[in-house]
Amino acid sequence: MGTHFKGTEEEVLTLNAFIKMMRASESVNNRLNRHLAENDLTLSQFGTLEALLHLGPLNQRAIGQKLLKSGGNVTMVIDNLEKSGLVSRKPDPNDRRASLVHLTDKGKSFIREFFPEHLAKIKDEFSVLSNEEKRQLADICKKLGLKEE
Repeated sequence: MGTHFKGTEEEVLTLNAFIKMMRASESVNNRLNRHLAENDLTLSQFGTLEALLHLGPLNQRAIGQKLLKSGGNVTMVIDNLEKSGLVSRKPDPNDRRASLVHLTDKGKSFIREFFPEHLAKIKDEFSVLSNEEKRQLADICKKLGLKEE
């Protein structure tokens, strides 16, 4: 379902594209979030574990930039992952004011096993698209995401 707004052709096209993008995003996220919830993870917790797996130890600011989250939100995410024994904080040898977040052995084991399962679910969600459509979607999303304010 698109918009019922009666505006210019450009306004109607823009609203329809926005509505479809948001609905598709919500739909995919709802299905993928079920898999995360079954494993007692939030999207931010998964994103943090995934970033640490692929990038190595990071400070909280870098994690926040990767997740597009505020400092306070990242602190809560890391606190909860730390309580679960999946990450630990260690002093940053290059910055006495900061700490680096590391995966614990338990965290490494968990995310190494969980990531391929979650990736398979993401691949299934995108299986309705051809590789060229995936490239186009990625390019369009990047273009929208990098638009300057």
